[in-house]
Amino acid sequence: MTNKISLLIYIFIILLAAGCATLQTDYEEPSVVITDFRSIPSGGIAPRFEIGLHIINPNRTALDLKGISYTVKLEGHKVLTGVSNKLPLIDAYGEGDVKLAATADLFGSISLLTDMIQNQRNAFRYVLDVKMDTGGFRPNIRVRKEGNISLAPE
Repeated sequence: MTNKISLLIYIFIILLAAGCATLQTDYEEPSVVITDFRSIPSGGIAPRFEIGLHIINPNRTALDLKGISYTVKLEGHKVLTGVSNKLPLIDAYGEGDVKLAATADLFGSISLLTDMIQNQRNAFRYVLDVKMDTGGFRPNIRVRKEGNISLAPE
């Protein structure tokens, strides 16, 4: 009986080691670039927007995204949120474009407008938080883009 248990433990350790050997240790986080931002028709009171993202996969395995969620903040006020599960397979060392429909957060937008009225400025700080779910055993990929949007004429 002891020999059978020892054999099972030995087989389990070998299978575990073989599984770990196939994990990619030099995995690089994909990069995400905003390529498009435009208004689209809305059926309700909150405006809707389409955000274009360009995703670059610098890895030797394909990026099979299962889902994506995102939030856009302006001056610290959450103004856009959305999710999507209609995503392309991005080949190894490949690129892909994603179009996301985002709905404006009505209360966050009102807070932003109030802030804009009280504090006149020519530029706004934005933060884009994106979470990409690759499924499987790999953790979610989180990307944060920050910058300024200038309203002043150039």
